[in-house]
Amino acid sequence: MSIKHGLLALLDQGPSYGYQLRTEFEARTGATWPLNVGQVYTTLSRLERDGLVVPDGEDEEGHQVYAVTEKGRAELRTWFDTPVARTNPPRDELAIKLAMAVTVPGVDVHAVVQGQRRHSVKALQDYTRLKARALTAVGDEDSAGTDLAWLLVLDQLIFQTEAEVRWLDHCETRLANRKPPIRQAAAPARRVARTHGEER
Repeated sequence: MSIKHGLLALLDQGPSYGYQLRTEFEARTGATWPLNVGQVYTTLSRLERDGLVVPDGEDEEGHQVYAVTEKGRAELRTWFDTPVARTNPPRDELAIKLAMAVTVPGVDVHAVVQGQRRHSVKALQDYTRLKARALTAVGDEDSAGTDLAWLLVLDQLIFQTEAEVRWLDHCETRLANRKPPIRQAAAPARRVARTHGEER
């Protein structure tokens, strides 16, 4: 997740201070990826260091307000124009867990898969209910942009979870078809006649 570019996108619409940015970021993403204010201010400091934002005075309550620079706008345009790279996929905890489970003796891999599948199906149902609510809210012109943003995030979560459930089904099939490891028969012991020291 690019907090940096998300904040630049928000600042492109007008100067804001940290808490406002955090609130707006979570509103647009449905708080799917919650931020703490510390993360926001740390990112703002880096953006300022890199010349992408500048302090823009204080509001009436004394909050430091930031504004995007032309360099920041150029960075934001580049981000929007550049596809998200898939050459270095992010670590997926579930894939790592199953990769380890099939190699560690004594782990009931079927139970691991079934437990995750139940969890994923429940998450899918929850996302679908949230989507139904979001669809009814999209008609409100005052919040249409924010609700559409949240709807797009929900669609991504639904598609991703559906793919995860399909993958878990595939894992179960692969596990069911797995052949037990071939064990080599132990070589017969050679008998040694101790009386004469001769092999028989």
